[in-house]
Amino acid sequence: MTRYSRDMRGHGPDMPHPHWPGDARIAVQFVLNYEEGGENCVLHGDAASEAFLSDIPGAAQWPGQRHWNMESIYEYGARAGFWRLHRLFTGAGIPLTIYGVASALARSPEQLAAMKSAGWEIASHGLKWVEHKDMPEAEERAAIAEAVRLHTEVVGERPRGWYTGRCSANTVRLVAEEGGFDYVSDTYDDDLPYWLEVGDRDQLIIPYTLEANDMRFATSPGWITGEQFYSYLKDAFDTLYAEGTDGAPKMMSIGLHCRLIGRPGKIAGLKRFLDYIAGFDGVWTPRRIDIAEHWAKTHPHQRRTRPSQMSREEFVAAYGSIFEHSPWIAERAFDLELGPAHDCAAGVHNALARMFRSASRAERLGVLTAHPDLAGKLAAAGRLTAESTSEQAGAGLDMLTDEERETFTALNTEYVDKHGFPFIIAVRDHDKASILAAFKRRINHDTETEFAEACKQVERIAEFRLMDLLP
Repeated sequence: MTRYSRDMRGHGPDMPHPHWPGDARIAVQFVLNYEEGGENCVLHGDAASEAFLSDIPGAAQWPGQRHWNMESIYEYGARAGFWRLHRLFTGAGIPLTIYGVASALARSPEQLAAMKSAGWEIASHGLKWVEHKDMPEAEERAAIAEAVRLHTEVVGERPRGWYTGRCSANTVRLVAEEGGFDYVSDTYDDDLPYWLEVGDRDQLIIPYTLEANDMRFATSPGWITGEQFYSYLKDAFDTLYAEGTDGAPKMMSIGLHCRLIGRPGKIAGLKRFLDYIAGFDGVWTPRRIDIAEHWAKTHPHQRRTRPSQMSREEFVAAYGSIFEHSPWIAERAFDLELGPAHDCAAGVHNALARMFRSASRAERLGVLTAHPDLAGKLAAAGRLTAESTSEQAGAGLDMLTDEERETFTALNTEYVDKHGFPFIIAVRDHDKASILAAFKRRINHDTETEFAEACKQVERIAEFRLMDLLP
C-alpha cells in the first residue's frame, strides 16, 4: 500500500472553538528568539562563521574564520536589543515566550535573570543556532538531549516548549520522542494548535510563523521600515480579530529577534502595534506555555481509528458496503495513496468515488443493479441492507399508502424495463413528494443521461453513509 505522510487536512472546515480565557476573540502570542552567542562561530567549535538573519546583505559563511562584523551584529542583540525589548514588553505588561538557544543562554546570565524575573517562559531553541537538515538522526537526538540538560542546568528547570527553527525532517518526531515537552512549534501549518500522534505519544503542536516575523528585515522580499512591519501585523490582527468576532477565534504568533527588531528604527513599528492592540477588547496575550496548558485542558486529544492507518481487512470491513454490495471498490481504494487527508468522510468518499468512476461501464452497471427498487419488494420483505432500510425509512418510504405503493411499483417496473437498472436517488436530499416528482421526470430521459445521473446519485448516497461514520 502507498501512504502519504503529509497532513493536508488539519482541523478541516470546522475548526474547534478554542474557548480562550475570558472569551477572548484572539490570542496574540509574542516570541523572542534568543540566539546571540549560540550562532555559528569558530569560537564555538563550528567550521565557519554565521550567515543567517543579520543586516549584512548577501552574507556568506567564512570557513575557518571569524566574521567580526557578523559577530558584532549578534552581540548588539544581546547588549542593546534585548534590553530595549525587555523595557518595552515589561512596560506593556505583556509576557513573552523566549526561544532560548541553550548555549546562548549559558553565555548571557544577566539577560537570563531578567527573563526569569519578568515571568517569561523560556522554551528551548535547541543546543546551538545551527542548521540541522543534514544532521544524522542519532546526532540530532543527542543534541536535543544535551540542549535539555544544559537548559535545565543554566535556567534551573527543564524547558516545556521546543522550537528548533533550522530543523530537519526528523526534528518534530525526535522532540516528541524525547517525551518531556508540552508543545513543539516546528510547524507553520495552522492558525490553531493541534495534536500529533507520534508512536504512543500525543504531542501538542503550536504552530509558529515565518511571516509575522521580524526575520523579514533580513530577507528579500521583506520589511525595510518599522512601519511596514506594523502595517503587516495590523492587517493580520484585524483579519483574525474579525474572524474571532464572527465566532471563530484564532491565534496570532509574532516572531522577534533581539538583533533585528531591537534596533531603534525597527522597534518603533512593534511599539505601534502594541499600542494598537491595546485599544481592543478580547485580546489575550499569553505565553506559549499558557496556550499549551489551556489547549490540553480544553481540547484533550482522543485517538480514533484512522482509515489511512487501517489494514486492508479493516478498511474493506468498514467501507466495503458504502457502495451497495460492491466491496471491490473499497479493495481498490485501499491501494491508493491514502494519507491524513483521507481520515474523514470527504477523504474516504473521494478515494471510493475515484475507483467507482475509473471502473468499467459493466462494473458501474453492476453497482447500479445492486441497488434495490425504491419501496419495492425487497423493502416489503425486509431484505434491504441496513443502510438502505434506514435511508428509505428516513424519507417516509416505509409508510406508503396502498395507492402510493402501487404508483412506485408501476414506476419501478417502467424505469427498469426502459433503462436496465433501478431508479436510484439519494433519498436524504428529498422527501416522499420530491422523490416521486424526480421519478416521473427522470423516467423520460434517455438511458445514457440516466446512467450518468444514477452514478452521481450512487456517489451521493455513499457520501451520506460515510458522514454517518466519519468526521
